[in-house]
Amino acid sequence: MKDTSMKVGLREKMAYGLGDFASSMFWKLFSMFLLFFYTDIFGISAAAVGTMFLVTRVWDAANDPLMGIISDRTQTRWGKFRPFLLFGAIPFGIVGVLTFTTPDLDSTGKLIYAYVTYTLMMMAYTVVNVPYGSLLAVISSDSNERTALASWRFIGAYSGGMLVTSTATVLVAYFSEGTTQAQGYQTTIALYAVVAAILFGLTFLGTKERLIPTKEQQGSLKNDLKDLAKNKPWFIMLAANICILIFMSLRDGSILFYFKYYVQDQTLSLFGTTYQLTTAVLSSVYMTLWLGSNIIGVVLAKPISARLGKKKTFGYAALVSAFLSMLFFFLEPSQIVVIFGLNVFIGISAGLVMPLGWSMYADIADYSEWKTGRRATGLVFSSSSMSQKFGWTLGGALSGWILAAYGFEANQEQTELSLLGIRLMFSVFAAAGAFVSFLAIQYYKLDEKFMEKVNAELNRNATEE
Repeated sequence: MKDTSMKVGLREKMAYGLGDFASSMFWKLFSMFLLFFYTDIFGISAAAVGTMFLVTRVWDAANDPLMGIISDRTQTRWGKFRPFLLFGAIPFGIVGVLTFTTPDLDSTGKLIYAYVTYTLMMMAYTVVNVPYGSLLAVISSDSNERTALASWRFIGAYSGGMLVTSTATVLVAYFSEGTTQAQGYQTTIALYAVVAAILFGLTFLGTKERLIPTKEQQGSLKNDLKDLAKNKPWFIMLAANICILIFMSLRDGSILFYFKYYVQDQTLSLFGTTYQLTTAVLSSVYMTLWLGSNIIGVVLAKPISARLGKKKTFGYAALVSAFLSMLFFFLEPSQIVVIFGLNVFIGISAGLVMPLGWSMYADIADYSEWKTGRRATGLVFSSSSMSQKFGWTLGGALSGWILAAYGFEANQEQTELSLLGIRLMFSVFAAAGAFVSFLAIQYYKLDEKFMEKVNAELNRNATEE
């Protein structure tokens, strides 16, 4: 593997982070708004949405390894991974707008339209995001630099999410004046799409691929797949990531339902002043606090993992997230301060997990090369994207099915049973995903001492070539 200086400047780290700022704008739209949009604006049932999420996302998740294989074998003057950011940005934005467009069709036509546009959206996301994730592993081989890059990535991701959560409801309301909420959503998403396309371009311009596999390191597809099938740390991280993302998907997908139907409008007295808070304001503030506290967790990920190790930090953060999520089940609608306070702490613990997962996938790619002599960065990283998709797939499908199973009816006064379903989805059911993730990560064996040995041997081999 041809190798140059592995130190990465601040400007390049920031440019890398802009890529996930763009991706996460839409990912948060999918995870926090799309289920609500489909049931309460678009006009299809929660059960139908749950099934659609499962069918389309399973198909999409299967595309991720294919995209990894394609990007591993791409050879251009811009590198293997960066060109997909440049040429995928505009299609990404266009399909994003179409996904949040409500056509004048009957219920069957709308369901078909939703299947087609959402499938295309997830494929566009794959084309951009799998190479983007793989890019981290070829910018630097230094483990600390990778954790720093992953942290900048998730600072960008959560900042992009905060932009959406703090502005989406306001923009939708603004653009809906004199027209419909459906039109308000479409115009709002078009604005986000323009911003995302520009940011993908800046990531392309501001990053550099430094680790270039030699011809001998570029194995056949058959060998790459065999190597992956024998890579035990890869399977462990796959399971841990899927479960933690089920946790996040269930919580994200239930926020708007939790506030609209359970918490509802509230009066809050603070320091002698009384505030009348609507569900729209409460949910927007909640989501913004959630993502803001995620950023705190991301910033803390590097110093805490440097002290405890990536595995322990990941595991403890997942366990704390599970415990805090359970507590939400016991809260009353009037306990706004407690709801928001718990939200901050669970946001910090959940924020710790994400950059560590991506940094650990980079270690897994190095481990695979060290063990086999072949490097397949795109294939390894596409599995991380695949785990992300499977986690959100299962979480999204479960969200729709849970709502349907407990008798949810959109835009109606909810029964005690349907409110129970919303509360369980937001707390106990989500916590189960985080707890299983904690259990899975206990079997991960690539600690810092072992990876120092791996990287030393890889760098020595690179010097000898």
